[in-house]
Amino acid sequence: MGKGEELTTTKYLIHAQINANGIVEKPDVVGAVFGQTEGLLSNDLDLRELQRTGRIGRIQVMMKASNGKSKGEIIIPSSLDRIETAILAASLETINRVGPCEAKITTLKVEDVRAVKREQVVNRAKEIYKSMVDTVGPTSVKMIEEVREAMRIHEISEYGDDRLPAGPNIHTSDAIIVVEGRSDVLNLLKYGIKNTVAVEGVSVPPAIGDLSKKRTTTAFVDGDRGGELILKELLQIGEVDYITRAPRGKEVEDLEKDEVLIALRDKVPTEQFLANHEDIIPNNENRQNNNRNHRHKSKKERYHKKEEPKIEIEDDEVSLMKDMLKELENSGTAAFLDEALNITKEIAVDELYEELKSTEDTINLVIFDGVISQRLVDICSTKNVEKIVAFKSANIVKKPDNLAIITMD
Repeated sequence: MGKGEELTTTKYLIHAQINANGIVEKPDVVGAVFGQTEGLLSNDLDLRELQRTGRIGRIQVMMKASNGKSKGEIIIPSSLDRIETAILAASLETINRVGPCEAKITTLKVEDVRAVKREQVVNRAKEIYKSMVDTVGPTSVKMIEEVREAMRIHEISEYGDDRLPAGPNIHTSDAIIVVEGRSDVLNLLKYGIKNTVAVEGVSVPPAIGDLSKKRTTTAFVDGDRGGELILKELLQIGEVDYITRAPRGKEVEDLEKDEVLIALRDKVPTEQFLANHEDIIPNNENRQNNNRNHRHKSKKERYHKKEEPKIEIEDDEVSLMKDMLKELENSGTAAFLDEALNITKEIAVDELYEELKSTEDTINLVIFDGVISQRLVDICSTKNVEKIVAFKSANIVKKPDNLAIITMD
C-alpha cells in the first residue's frame, strides 16, 4: 500500500508503548506483533490478512535502547470500524516477548484521524474567515450595512388604523414590546426581535392601549426624560405588565445587541418598577395605575384563558436563550438557571438526568449542549422546570403544557 492511499483510508491510529528487557530492533517488534497475535482472533481480524487487504496500514515502530533495555512506540493505522480497532488494540497487550527478550506492550490511545482533520478544517476556516473580514474595507462595510438596513425596512410591518411601525409578529405573538419610534423597531428587528410596536410620539395611540389589554405587554423606553413621559402616558391608557429601560442617557435605537438582551432580561413587573421609581410616577398615580390593572384583570384573563396553564415565552427571551445555548456548543455542558436567567449550576451533559432526578432545588430553565429526549422532558415536567433549551429534540411524543421546549431547529 502506498503512503498516499494509507492516508486517505485511515480512520484511526493505534498508539502503543513497548518496553523490552533487552536490545530489540524494529523488525523484531513487527515480527512479534504479527506472530504472537496470529490465531488469537478470528480470521477476519488476522493482522496479515488485514494488511494484505489494506484494512490496516504499515506498522510503524520507533525504538530507543538504553542501559541494556529498549523502549519505543508502535503506531498502527486502521480503516476498520471503532469496535474492530479497539479489539485489535487490546490484542497487542497479549504480546509478552520480542525476540529473546521479555516485553510488555501497553495501548496508550486510539486516535480518531477524522476528528483531527475536522479540527484542522475548523481552525483553517476560522483563519480564512478572519482574513476575509480583515480585507473588508470601509466601502464594503457601508454596502453591507445598506443591504441589511434595506432588509430590515422590507421586514417592518404596520399595526392599526394609525399604521404604527411594528415587527412582523405583532399580529400573532401573545407577548408584545412597546417602544417609542420606528428606529427602535428597526434596531430590535436587526437582533431578531419581531414582536414590537412603536407609539410614534409622546401621545400614545388608543390602539396601543387596547392591544396592551389583550397581550402580555413590556414597555421598553429610552433612558431619558422622553422615555419617562411616554411611560407615564402608556400607563394611563393601557395595561403594562413589565417595564424596562435603555441605560441612562441612551436610546433604544442606538443599543447594541448585548445591551438590548440585558435590558429585556432585566425587565421587572410594573408594580415593582413603580414602587422603586416614585420620582417618575408619584404614589397617588401608582395607586391609580394599580387599581386600573386590578379592574382590567378579569378582562385580560378572558383573552388568555386556557384549559391548563401553559408557559408563555416572548421572542426576546427566546433570542437570549439561543445566544446562551450557542456559548455551550461543543462543550458537553448543561446549566441550570433561575427565573432571572442567572446560572445556578453547571454539570456535564451525561449527568443531567440523574442530577434533575435527585435535585430538590427550584429550576426555572435547563439549557444544554445536546438533544432533548422524551425522558428528559418527563423529568423536567415532574420537577416543574419551565423551559428546556438544546440544539435539537428527538421523538418527543408527549409535550407537557407546563414545559416550553426550545431548540435551534
